[in-house]
Amino acid sequence: MSRREIAESEKDVDVIACVGPEGERVGKLVLVKQTSRGTLPELKQVASNVLSRVATRLTNRDIVDPGPPPDGGLKAWTQVAMAWIVCFCTWGYINSFGAFQSYYTGTLGESQSTIAWIGSVQLWLVFVASAVSGRALDAGLFIPTLFIGSVIQVTGIFMTSLCKVFWQLVLAQGICTGLGSGIFFCPALGLVTTYFNKNRGVAVAIVTTGNSAGGAVYPIIVRQLLPKIGFAWTVRVLGFVNLALLGTALAFMRPRLPPRKAGPIVELRAFLEVPYVCVVVGMSFVFGGLFFTYYYLASYGRSIIGMSYSDSLTMLIVFNAAGIPMRLVTGYITDRFLGPLNTMVPLLLIHALFGFVWIAIDSQPGMYVFSIFFGFSAGAFQCLFPTTVSSLTTDMSKNGMRMGMAFSVFSFSGLAGPPVAGVLLSTNGGGRGGYLVAQLCLGFSTVVGAILLACGRVYKAGWNLKQKC
Repeated sequence: MSRREIAESEKDVDVIACVGPEGERVGKLVLVKQTSRGTLPELKQVASNVLSRVATRLTNRDIVDPGPPPDGGLKAWTQVAMAWIVCFCTWGYINSFGAFQSYYTGTLGESQSTIAWIGSVQLWLVFVASAVSGRALDAGLFIPTLFIGSVIQVTGIFMTSLCKVFWQLVLAQGICTGLGSGIFFCPALGLVTTYFNKNRGVAVAIVTTGNSAGGAVYPIIVRQLLPKIGFAWTVRVLGFVNLALLGTALAFMRPRLPPRKAGPIVELRAFLEVPYVCVVVGMSFVFGGLFFTYYYLASYGRSIIGMSYSDSLTMLIVFNAAGIPMRLVTGYITDRFLGPLNTMVPLLLIHALFGFVWIAIDSQPGMYVFSIFFGFSAGAFQCLFPTTVSSLTTDMSKNGMRMGMAFSVFSFSGLAGPPVAGVLLSTNGGGRGGYLVAQLCLGFSTVVGAILLACGRVYKAGWNLKQKC
């Protein structure tokens, strides 16, 4: 070592002599000084490592190709349970809008068509936001997406509790809640499909029972708390419920596949695939009429049948809860025997039939019975839509994007359907408060959707009805 190097090194140390009991020198203690010259690069390295670990934790960039889906196991079924919670907080809350529709109509002094725009905007944003959020799943950004969407949705619910007039409800319950839900719903559903292959239908069916369960539980909360603590605190209770549940989902949901780093948000070539187009357009017709039921079933019970507000909410609860067992049965039959497209077509025709049967219901007992069977049919086919889109996707790294594209397309039917139905009610077309024309439109639009899905099935698998598809 040169003298200069020794001199520089001595600047960075303190030398202390060690003295024995009788004063003799027995050694020395060297204390190293911390200098900016020696420690700054180390601090930078530590900071870089911390940021790298955080980025790895928030994304799935460190995941290598894990091979085929496990089709079961603790981790896979944990994702199903957490996605069930996500569906509960998303579609359960949306499907319970009938409780708010009936309450707002009686308190805000607005028409049913006007009030329906709150729920329609919420519904539209859930679907249209899925185009971007679905791609976020493929890009490895699932956890940030779930966190951001949860914060926006819960904030929208709490802001709804402060609303006094219509435009405030559009901003809070319509835009804010809908946007937040749309950001995390599609990635959560798409994530579950990556864990399953043979059991995908059952897994997705279990997840979508959260729709029906939430659609039953939220109206129960509203019915029990609204007369006791008022609108504001009732909505805040719903907000705290979602805050706890979405926090649980954030703690346990984890992606399985590595990110797809390159690629567009929209794959336009998918719209050249005839089966995919038939499914997307067909379900647009179906969903345009479906949410008329969720929004106006309780109002129909009050205005046409003469039910009380509490009884009409009970009927809505029955309608949502009835779909739970049928979703499970449908998922099992789809996986084991028929395939999603073969199952969807007859279920849609049955649902259309119940839409026409609704015209003949004119008593309170009849409404309860009808709600049970109509809930069966509504729940049975809804659980199959994600499975159907996934079955048309050969590259599962694009599953989130293609599912988001599908949601975005028929978001516009969800946006227009309930308000258009409200306009039909306001014109009193066909009598019975205009419900007759709306019920006919529900039935016929579902038939058109079933025909389009049947065309997609024939194009994909031919006329052999025994082939699983």
